[in-house]
Amino acid sequence: MNVISWNVNGIRAVEKKEFVPWLINCGADVVCIQETKANPSQLSPELIAPKGQGKGGSEVSYYSYFSSAKKAGYSGTAIYSKTKPDNVTVLGVSEFDDEGRVTAAWFGNTVVISAYFPNSQAEGARLPYKLGFCDEILKFCDSLVASGKNIVLCGDYNIAHKPVDLANPKSNEGNPGYLPEERAWMEKFVNSGYCDTFRHFCSEPNQYTWWSYRFHAREKNIGWRIDYQCVNQSFLPQVKESVILNNVMGSDHCPIRIVF
Repeated sequence: MNVISWNVNGIRAVEKKEFVPWLINCGADVVCIQETKANPSQLSPELIAPKGQGKGGSEVSYYSYFSSAKKAGYSGTAIYSKTKPDNVTVLGVSEFDDEGRVTAAWFGNTVVISAYFPNSQAEGARLPYKLGFCDEILKFCDSLVASGKNIVLCGDYNIAHKPVDLANPKSNEGNPGYLPEERAWMEKFVNSGYCDTFRHFCSEPNQYTWWSYRFHAREKNIGWRIDYQCVNQSFLPQVKESVILNNVMGSDHCPIRIVF
């Protein structure tokens, strides 16, 4: 299975940047989307039921599942899938589901989760909310693994785990996404039996998934790696690839892909 995850920074905005043709030709079985900033009633038929000719002329179509925020134009997650999942759920905690933070799809013994972790905001204004979400998503993953499922937790975690995961760690130590509490939770998460699959395959620096729109940051590759596809350790032997697709434009984030 080939799974891509992408924070699109507004699905209606990225539609104008050839998102649907990209989706049809990306080769993914499942695509996890974050920061949709829309509910399905606001979306075109092409975004609800994408279809078209893929590479080689074959017909490609996707089912779509959306978890939207109650607040208009904010947050939201989605999953596109070539095959219909056995089940699709949200996190099950209203304060986070009200912001559309999680969409989870069951495929046999594997649960693919599209998660948009909150931003802790300037001076940690929303840090308690974020850490609450982090604790709940860990409980969610733990319960699935305990029931015999494998999990693929895809999404924008809004956390750079280690100094190698951002261009300027020293100057960002007090900034959201690199606060000590956030990094400590990420350490707790991986120590709880989960693997950052990208780092399993690649230890090199200068590998980022998000760049500020200011100061030509992407052109200069001054970025952060805050998007992940993590799996439970027992599932890791089945993971064949975990890569950053930094040549795909359309958002301030780029997509990431895992193959298992």
